Amino acid sequence: MSQPVPPSDQPQQPYNAQTGGNPFAGQQPGAPFGGAPFAPPAPARDNIALGLVAAVVAAVVAAGIYGAIIGATKHEIGYAAVGVGFVVGFASGKLGGRNPVLPVVSAVLALVAVYFGQLLGEAMIAAKEYPVTVSEWFFDHFSLLNEAWKADSNFLTYVFFVIAAVAAYSGAKKAAE
Repeated sequence: MSQPVPPSDQPQQPYNAQTGGNPFAGQQPGAPFGGAPFAPPAPARDNIALGLVAAVVAAVVAAGIYGAIIGATKHEIGYAAVGVGFVVGFASGKLGGRNPVLPVVSAVLALVAVYFGQLLGEAMIAAKEYPVTVSEWFFDHFSLLNEAWKADSNFLTYVFFVIAAVAAYSGAKKAAE
């Protein structure tokens, strides 16, 4: 013998085919009262130390690659200098965030990276012509290496420096957005 169920004071929800009649289908799991789930806070992106470390590492790696390109081709390639600048700026902006110091530091590090990349290329070219290793050129004969760089540099060399610095500055700004 079953007893009749008294009618409820709440209105009945119509059957919805998408939710299968589940009144809680619109809620996210783990979210009380149908709100957004609890999420950890977003990581802080304004980390100047991380941005500086990333810029220095990118500058060292990019200078090595740029020097290897110059040493292999025996020519200074302007697009590679732009790439050096952009890589340094992008790394610092992506990991360091929007700190206004990072684009300026990236531009300076790009100048240093292009300079040392060109010196590395000069050392690689000289090591093929003389019985002296690349490291000996850098550590024992740096003044000769620098004189060779000065003799080979021209107006475009300095234009590439400026373009690399601008690329680093703008790369840091764009990556931080």
